[in-house]
Amino acid sequence: MHHLGMVRLLLGLLKGAVVGVGLGFAADQIGLGGGWGYVVYGVIGFVVGLVVGRPIWSHLLDKSSTVWTSVLKGLFGFGVGCGLFALASRFFDPVLAIAGQSRELTSWPMIFGGAIGALFGAWIEVDDAPTAKPADGSR
Repeated sequence: MHHLGMVRLLLGLLKGAVVGVGLGFAADQIGLGGGWGYVVYGVIGFVVGLVVGRPIWSHLLDKSSTVWTSVLKGLFGFGVGCGLFALASRFFDPVLAIAGQSRELTSWPMIFGGAIGALFGAWIEVDDAPTAKPADGSR
């Protein structure tokens, strides 16, 4: 991977993790645990799809592109979040003890949501990299 690709990968990891941890924290604070896992992690994937890579507001400012690209990334992200939650809760859900509480990994929305956001965000950021323009300015 070349230098710019590595930077985009790290940027996607960081942006996705921030979104995932932030939404996971909000979900934890309002008590969305237990049976809310699919919704919480699906929403995290959706929001990461909307804002990481080429964010939805860039499509609103650029009249030559469509908002549907971000919406489709968000819908795919919802599926990714739900799928990773299903896989982790079924096959890999170790108990973590943090701040005097012991819960399964998928019951810590800040941690698991941050991981989902980071993984999906890195993938989206690298995949959504702008294409190189020719030096002569032609398309």
